Amino acid sequence: MTAEKKQLYILLCATTLSSFLTPFMGSGVYVALPVMARELSMTALTLSWVASSFILAAAITLVPLGRLADIYGRKKIFLSGAVIFTLASFLCAWSPTASFLIFIRVVQGIGGAMIFSTGTAMLISAYPPEERGKILGINIAAVYIGLTVGPFIGGLLTEHLGWRYIFIFTSLIGIVVICLIAFMVKEEWKGAEDEGFDFTGSLLYAVALFAIMYGFSLLPKLQAGLLILLGVVCFIFFIRHQLIIPYPLLDMRLFRDNKVFAFSNLAALINYSATFAVTFLLSLYLQHIKALTPSQTGMILIAEPAVQALFSPLAGRLSDRFEPRIIASLGMALNVLGLIPLMFIQSDTGISYIVLCLIVLGVGFALFSSPNVNATMSSVENKYYGIASATLSTMRLVGQMFSMGITMLVFAVILGNAPLAQAGNPLLL
Repeated sequence: MTAEKKQLYILLCATTLSSFLTPFMGSGVYVALPVMARELSMTALTLSWVASSFILAAAITLVPLGRLADIYGRKKIFLSGAVIFTLASFLCAWSPTASFLIFIRVVQGIGGAMIFSTGTAMLISAYPPEERGKILGINIAAVYIGLTVGPFIGGLLTEHLGWRYIFIFTSLIGIVVICLIAFMVKEEWKGAEDEGFDFTGSLLYAVALFAIMYGFSLLPKLQAGLLILLGVVCFIFFIRHQLIIPYPLLDMRLFRDNKVFAFSNLAALINYSATFAVTFLLSLYLQHIKALTPSQTGMILIAEPAVQALFSPLAGRLSDRFEPRIIASLGMALNVLGLIPLMFIQSDTGISYIVLCLIVLGVGFALFSSPNVNATMSSVENKYYGIASATLSTMRLVGQMFSMGITMLVFAVILGNAPLAQAGNPLLL
């Protein structure tokens, strides 16, 4: 193996491990949520913020961090993010209160954003175009492997050692990623090192996205509308600012002139808005309605990501040979077919019915994800790799936040501030 190929292999290992980390932690935490709620005396709304705080923090920082990576180096930002994420994971394990846990999850989200915005960009920078679909398929398969083993391992850890060990396990994997990048990957990748960073635009962007997403989560309260209005106003000022400065945070021409980039991002937003809360809701349904243990719940929820992990490399290779947009569209259609039957589950619905829906969703997500990423990243030039990766990740996280926001709105209307453990199974159904 030549030195160059060894570097590519190590880079793939490091980014693939990092792609495994956050979904493993997230899906493991979902299974542990009812136990965390009892131990830390959380209400239903507080519990929702354990998941949503990570997403919100990552979403508002992804684009600025992607731009920083294009200017100062994608490896530097990736390594810094791995360190922050790992330390935050360790601190999550020692959280004494719900408020402390949510705060550290915010820090963890910022570290995750540094990883999200650079991992794919480094792979696209390092590998030739004819191998991108295959490499992205492997990388995205790691995401779904994390989602696959997360509920199972998370359930076992929660049942036998406690939910805190999910974060300890995550921090140990983070240390491996740090060592690989810090000591074995020598090359650095930049695309816009001669350009400036837009601090004003970054502030406007962060305030706009935070206000809109947080406001959405507060619905139907009065302050929700005020926050959303503030976010829209800040976003209008952000767009105007981007059009007049020489080095914008987010070049609006990417959306105006590049239809592949624009519609691929929109598709990601819609897809994740429609599907993200499924795991969260099914975890509560299976444990509170079906009275299953965390490990039993994990074994059922494993179905969707296991299928995703199996089909993602194939979908990546297909996107190298055929039009990625067609494959991604087929995946979206399958997701719709998987979601519709879940609308009709009742307390006596069979487990096999739920598993079948999850399998259909798994195939749909596999066919959508890597082809959509391939289409997006292949549509931009090198200097935009960081910002393109960050923008696509932002669409994914904003979609996830909207999905959780709808869930939190339903919780607010139906459950109010009642502790989740005392909420009553009929209300949850």
